Amino acid sequence: MAAVEADANLVEHGNALAEAIDRALPAWVVRCVTERVHDFFGVDASAEVVRDARVAGERARVEVGAALRVLFAQDVDDQRVNPLAIVRGAVRYPTEVLRVAGVPPVVRDEFDERAFPDDLYALTPASFADVDPALHEPGLLWGAAKAHAHLTRRRTTREA
Repeated sequence: MAAVEADANLVEHGNALAEAIDRALPAWVVRCVTERVHDFFGVDASAEVVRDARVAGERARVEVGAALRVLFAQDVDDQRVNPLAIVRGAVRYPTEVLRVAGVPPVVRDEFDERAFPDDLYALTPASFADVDPALHEPGLLWGAAKAHAHLTRRRTTREA
């Protein structure tokens, strides 16, 4: 019974994290675009670029959200990727807008170039809080729930 409760807890925290990311991701995409445009051109992004960033942010919300929900629907033993890795894949949305806006790639260190070859603008979040500080706690709770579900299952298997 403990394993069932731990699995249910993991699902609950996964859903909460997915919802929090849904709320945060569109604004993160817009912020990435507007900050990089300002950094390079020294002026605010045009209304057209901001509009494109909002559209890209909504696409990120839908597509990344769907990938997260697939992950969170999987059994704990079948989860081969973590949600931050999925969120990191969202750099393609602001990257696309920045390329079209004519912003050149930034200089990155060798590690970043190897680890995140498609992140031309150094946007990859190191943590959930880099996307939005409000994601720190749900991300932490999901990680703890996953560890608990995994350990509970192993403990139950050994006792059987």
